[in-house]
Amino acid sequence: MNRRCLLSLLCCLPLFTPLFTSCQPDKAMTAADQQAAPLPEIPAGAEVATLGAGCFWCIEAAYRQFDGVYSATSGYMGGSVENPTYAQICDGDSGHAEVVQVVFDPKKISYEKVLAWFWELHDPTTLNRQGNDSGTQYRSAIFTHSPEQITTATASKTAAQAHFKQPIVTEITPADTFYPAENYHQNYYNENKSKNSYCRYVIEPKLKKLKLDH
Repeated sequence: MNRRCLLSLLCCLPLFTPLFTSCQPDKAMTAADQQAAPLPEIPAGAEVATLGAGCFWCIEAAYRQFDGVYSATSGYMGGSVENPTYAQICDGDSGHAEVVQVVFDPKKISYEKVLAWFWELHDPTTLNRQGNDSGTQYRSAIFTHSPEQITTATASKTAAQAHFKQPIVTEITPADTFYPAENYHQNYYNENKSKNSYCRYVIEPKLKKLKLDH
């Protein structure tokens, strides 16, 4: 991992977090850790939502909890590089956003409800930033998979604006290729919450605020 990527990772931490903590693995990653995760399975009748709301570790930890969600997979979308790596995402040169692809049963949770949680899970009024996470990879984005999703997302954004003093800057863009992130990043919070400061200082308070399991 290059120095620029390391600095970007360190900037993900709140100012009060001890300086020795970082989002890097506690031990050297294995070859399996560095492999891209498989594409999520999409059962018959399921729908897909692809959402960018800052660090994908945070929003994945929330969406995995909702009834009707089959899976939530961290990954990348919206860039110009094929099969991007996390290091390239950190460099900010690939153009991708960190996203979570949510596969859900529309009979149990509607796309509207998926988006309602999206507005709760981050601040959509800060351009290319969530807290101390800064860069285009952290942009607020809804990648739509159908004309119906475009209509619903646009209406949801308009309705959400009433709850924010500043203008919402969330981009609504047709989905393109989804690249699952490396295995290391999948289910990150649940795998690391007891040993990683980023989980304790950034993700856990967000889950507590939303009264989700933490």
